Amino acid sequence: MSWQSALACWYLRRQFRPATQKTEINVEAARALTAKRAWSPKVPSGWRLREQYGAAETLRGEWLEPPGTGDGTPTILYFHGGGYYFCSPQSHRSLVFGLATRARASTFSLDYRLAPEAPFPAALDDALAAYRKLLADGTPPQSIVLAGDSAGGGLALATLVALRDAGDLLPAGAVLFSPWTDLGASGASIRINDGADPMFSGRAIGRAARLYLGDTPATHPYASPVYADLHGLPPLFIQAGSTEVLLDDSRRVAETARTAGVWVELQVWPNMPHVWQIFTPFIPEARRALDGAAAFVREMTGPRSAQPSSAMSMV
Repeated sequence: MSWQSALACWYLRRQFRPATQKTEINVEAARALTAKRAWSPKVPSGWRLREQYGAAETLRGEWLEPPGTGDGTPTILYFHGGGYYFCSPQSHRSLVFGLATRARASTFSLDYRLAPEAPFPAALDDALAAYRKLLADGTPPQSIVLAGDSAGGGLALATLVALRDAGDLLPAGAVLFSPWTDLGASGASIRINDGADPMFSGRAIGRAARLYLGDTPATHPYASPVYADLHGLPPLFIQAGSTEVLLDDSRRVAETARTAGVWVELQVWPNMPHVWQIFTPFIPEARRALDGAAAFVREMTGPRSAQPSSAMSMV
């Protein structure tokens, strides 16, 4: 564990985790905190940031486009985290920019609707509409990888399940960073890692879930894809930290997917906080994690003769 990641954990434990121990969630305070964005990365040299937030936009969010895009350029459709009730494409630019530049991928970060104003299935409906808009605009499905972190990671997986059920052409794969896949908070790591996780208390997970679920059961497979039948999905690349309360949300998905015949790589990184990839370029583990995720994007969208066998790794 680098001193940079240790410092990040110290900061999260002091500044973020106390709010997750409170009995009520202050939605507006959470949104105001992330809107401040003490640091935001510059647009990479030669790349273009194209924001689409106008009222008339059919696809809200922002594109990061590499120089010299062509037929061989991958496309990443990214879903930000934030418990389905806060954060935005702007708050996650460090992660998205880091992944996009490493993969040399044209990347759209979706500004999906947030709870509690827009509960389930609003975020899923927006994700499905965004993917279908990419296809309608001529983007080949085999060049697209879905990606997301935390709630956005769960949303990416739920989108795959819903697309398969609807008979849509599926993308080439999905990258899931510390995905939140069980809104029922039933994983053993919710209890085992409570106290070890520098970012969340275990009790916070169920409280956040209620904001998004509304009257929907927590076991609905489109809200909690850990309960879904995962057969027929494209390859999954998952990264999670060993001390996260949400660790089992990744482990259980990986096990269920493999049982269904889906190729999965699950990387469990020792002592990393929830979605540590967002700390790039400040901590070396974030840079290495994004290097691996970008390699997966390139492999899944490039010419290949066969998929590798399923894997699990401790990094």
